[in-house]
Amino acid sequence: MADRKEERELLKELDGDRYSALTFMHLRNLWAVDGLYYLGIEKRFGTEAATEIDAEVWAVMGKIEARRLKKLLGLGNTLEDMIRGLKYSGWTMDLEDKEWEYHPGRTVLRNVECRVQNTRLKDGLSVFPCKKVRFGFLKAFAREFNEDLEVNCIRCPPDDRMGRIWCEWTFSMKEG
Repeated sequence: MADRKEERELLKELDGDRYSALTFMHLRNLWAVDGLYYLGIEKRFGTEAATEIDAEVWAVMGKIEARRLKKLLGLGNTLEDMIRGLKYSGWTMDLEDKEWEYHPGRTVLRNVECRVQNTRLKDGLSVFPCKKVRFGFLKAFAREFNEDLEVNCIRCPPDDRMGRIWCEWTFSMKEG
């Protein structure tokens, strides 16, 4: 990786709040590009084709991002390490209204009031059937930490929404 000395010096000029704001702005920009690509594919080829392509891309991205975060943060292969890495992932950091629930040997993540889904509905679009996309990303992410990590989907569109919760995932180690 290039040294990026000039860029590192430039970033040092920012105070903590502006550095964080810049980070989240760039995350939001990346998600905007992802969404625009999806909408373009969806418009030209339909929701099913767009979702298939999106799922393929995000399954690969889950592995890439997990590998990079593991190295950057010096994480191991436990459930706790994977959850720590997931908290730093671009997807999870961009979830504005999320809930984490911790149990012995199991962690639950909920996406509440999903910005993507709410924006689609506001714009007159159908609900994005993101289950296949998220499941692929999360399974690949978890497996990069440990093959024995399990990801289970409690609900995610096209599943029905439960109250304010759009999607809900559990993470645990395989038993036995």
